[in-house]
Amino acid sequence: MLDTRELGRRPGSQREVTLSVPAPTDLGIEVLRVPEGSPVELDLRLESVMEGVLVTGTARAVLQGECARCLEPISDEIEVRFQELFVYEEHQTPHDEDDEVSTLEKDLLDLEPLLRDAVVLALPFQPLCMDDCPGLCPECGARLADDPDHAHDAAIDPRWAGLAELTNDDD
Repeated sequence: MLDTRELGRRPGSQREVTLSVPAPTDLGIEVLRVPEGSPVELDLRLESVMEGVLVTGTARAVLQGECARCLEPISDEIEVRFQELFVYEEHQTPHDEDDEVSTLEKDLLDLEPLLRDAVVLALPFQPLCMDDCPGLCPECGARLADDPDHAHDAAIDPRWAGLAELTNDDD
């Protein structure tokens, strides 16, 4: 929760805020996320407008996860921009509740839903350790980036397996 009382309710007044907050639980997707409790750096500009407070800012955080192709650990950073209008309670209409408009509760605004939406939408759907990651061998699970010449003998059609046994007996 961020207190906006210092900003006042006079339209046009502004305040810039820089702060570091711990990352909330489950900030990310299944294979890539901001570790819970790790610092999220926020640079915010709060602007008082007639209906409420306009919040514009950026968030920076460290990401951890795994490659969607080869399951190797990934560590990266993310920076996202966001903007949201938080409406004063007295300016809220019944129509706003249906549209899920962000509201100020006693001059306090909750940044977690805004941060969560911005970060999750900015994450790649399938993160990769490198752009041309070859993934894993579908037969044995070996990481193909570690062994680019990885190969297996051609699979024998089970209908011909009996003949293959005959040739092995002759040896």
